[in-house]
Amino acid sequence: MLDSFLGNSPKWFKTTMLAFLVLNVAFYFVLGPKITAWLFIGEFIFTLAMALKCYPLQSGGLLAIQAMALGLTTPKHTYAEVSANLEVILLLVFMVAGIYFMKPLLMYIFSKVFTRIHSKVVLSLLFVFISAFLSAFLDALTVTAVLISVAVGFYGVYHKIHSSSADYDGSGVLDRKELSGETLEEFRSFLRSLIMHGVVGTALGGVCTQVGEPQNLLISDRMGWDFITFFLKMAPITLPVLAAGLLVTIFLERTKTFGYGAQLPQVARGIIQNYTDEMEQKMTARDKYNLIVQAVSAILLIIALALHIASVGLIGLGLIIIQTAFMGITEEHSLGKAFEEALPFTALLVVFFVIVAMIHDQHLFSPIIEWALAKDPSQQPAIFYLANGILSMISDNVFVATVYINELQGVFDAADMSVEAKAAVRTQYEQLAIAVNTGTNLPSVATPNGQAAFLFLLTSALAPLINLSYMKMVKMAFPYTIVLGGVGLLGIIYFL
Repeated sequence: MLDSFLGNSPKWFKTTMLAFLVLNVAFYFVLGPKITAWLFIGEFIFTLAMALKCYPLQSGGLLAIQAMALGLTTPKHTYAEVSANLEVILLLVFMVAGIYFMKPLLMYIFSKVFTRIHSKVVLSLLFVFISAFLSAFLDALTVTAVLISVAVGFYGVYHKIHSSSADYDGSGVLDRKELSGETLEEFRSFLRSLIMHGVVGTALGGVCTQVGEPQNLLISDRMGWDFITFFLKMAPITLPVLAAGLLVTIFLERTKTFGYGAQLPQVARGIIQNYTDEMEQKMTARDKYNLIVQAVSAILLIIALALHIASVGLIGLGLIIIQTAFMGITEEHSLGKAFEEALPFTALLVVFFVIVAMIHDQHLFSPIIEWALAKDPSQQPAIFYLANGILSMISDNVFVATVYINELQGVFDAADMSVEAKAAVRTQYEQLAIAVNTGTNLPSVATPNGQAAFLFLLTSALAPLINLSYMKMVKMAFPYTIVLGGVGLLGIIYFL
């Protein structure tokens, strides 16, 4: 049984998980439900940190089942969390599959970008800026799915050449020998740094606008802000943070610290460029037609997302239908491959909602909210920003923002005061809403469990290919966390 339990995971990990499951029962009766709930959070984060050893769906799922069995939350409340986040689930199921059919176009564009732009600093800035811009108008998870598709595709080209007996650079040495060893590790490090720049860019852009992150929509709805009003309210904090983020990118690439700075090896650049040029020459009329279909679909996708004609998941479903219909992909098994990437993560996300429901049912964050509201009004925005930031690092930032903005609205609506006094309190309410939004979006880049986009990257097929572990993500995100979180806090203190 121990051999089969959690498959090929290390024996120490299996033993640790069994110990958690046994000790949690004792903790519940000895320490009480609240402390046990905090222990469950720590244990769940541990399973995420071990994602490369064992996919967290099984290890984290066992903890989630036990949390419900102990009565720390209920299936009904978990279902309520899932229902509240149905749009995110639909996005993962359909949008990621829609991007799958667009891979040839993405590879065609980005293979040229990778090989033609020789400056790593320029390439890194391009990744951060494009990711930020797209996330401001689209959605961070969608942009992350595109980044993962590009990186997996580019790694696939490298692997295809590495597995062949070709000599694309005409050096007289087989490409697989030239692309092995240190060259392969340098290539992985190059991709790892670019993808991390990109996902941080999704956070930089996502915080700016009403549609950038799910909690932004919720906050704007509660406050009655439209797209422009939301942007202007956030701009005194978010625009300096964006500028600081770009400066951090330059600093990291120049100093080659925290795992950044790796270049695309010259030998790899030449081989990949010759390979992609040869593949382009061999393209058939059907291949070129498919690229046109994908390009038109991409334009329609951007228009649909920018105009918000439907939920992101339904737009993704439309993207699948249009591409497959016009490219002639009608076999069920061909369609099924597109869903393989996202469905395990979708299942993991539902498991995560069990933990979120437990946090809600045990009122783990309530004492922090009550403490913050008891402070002097002039100090409250900074305190709310820090509290939201810290809690978002260990929980889901959407959940933290939802809890805080609902608590704030309840306090504001329940206040028995004159119209004049309520107008004055409204200003304070708006400042706290801005603090909640920026606090949940910026410091949450510290850990993969802070943002769904980061968690998606950690559990994607790309992570093991480029040796991207939980702790490596934390290390690479650390300078961004300090600078973005710090600049955001200064903006809350001095510009609100």
